[in-house]
Amino acid sequence: MSKNFPPWIVRKVSLASDDGRRDRLESILRRLNLHTVCEQARCPNLWECFSESIATFLILGAICTRNCRFCSVAKGIPLPVDEKEPGKLALAVEEMHLQHAVITSVTRDDLEDGGSSHFFSTIMEVRSINPQVVIEVLLPDFGGKRSAIEKVVEAKPDIIGHNLETVGSLYSQVRPKASYSRSIELLRLVKALDGDIYTKSGLMLGLGEEKEEILSVMEDLRMIDCDILTMGQYLRPNGSCLEVRRFVPPNEFDEYGKVAKDMGFPFVASGPFVRSSYKAIEFSNRFIFGKGGG
Repeated sequence: MSKNFPPWIVRKVSLASDDGRRDRLESILRRLNLHTVCEQARCPNLWECFSESIATFLILGAICTRNCRFCSVAKGIPLPVDEKEPGKLALAVEEMHLQHAVITSVTRDDLEDGGSSHFFSTIMEVRSINPQVVIEVLLPDFGGKRSAIEKVVEAKPDIIGHNLETVGSLYSQVRPKASYSRSIELLRLVKALDGDIYTKSGLMLGLGEEKEEILSVMEDLRMIDCDILTMGQYLRPNGSCLEVRRFVPPNEFDEYGKVAKDMGFPFVASGPFVRSSYKAIEFSNRFIFGKGGG
């Protein structure tokens, strides 16, 4: 694979003033000792989102127990869970005046419940400060433990996301400790436990998947009534991660987006720079705020 990016992947960053919003956001995060997946995963949208006072919080520390080969989040032995983190995150949501808060985590296979009780506490703390904020959580698979999934559902976030990331045939290469069927089951179970919670999943393209496999994944998600689908280009975050096998042209992303909408997904975001939480508030504006809040 050539190191040269195609023209649609070259991102132009505006150096125009953002009225200090980026600096204020970073100041809040550093003061409260909070992490974001935006920074840890080296997201290409970081500058844009931070300049608009948007961030995806990363809880349960910044060290992951999994070895997914697409991700630049640090791997190893995590530190003990910060029991004050839910309160600090709720304060950050308030200070940032967020209408839609996105919360994800590293995978914590070292914890008996995978960190689900910490998700529960975080959701409840955010709700206690601002009952109207839309809460979206992006979950790890909790090792498939039903009790852990039930714990998060009990907290009643507005949206529960879990990314399949890629097609089933590539899991052994891309997500060696994960399971395609386990991830599908998580999303199915959320809907079975509480049909009022929106479910969401995302795919990275360009890892060597075939078109027929992508369509098959989309069909699997619709069979379990997944509401939101995001599709974006995989970009190698560092030299230890998998190489990009193919840069998918924007017109192909448009085609997949159209097919997904025709399949019945209520909301689809498909494009080279789309990430799971990128412009997540657009869903809230269409489906939640219009119904009188979260």
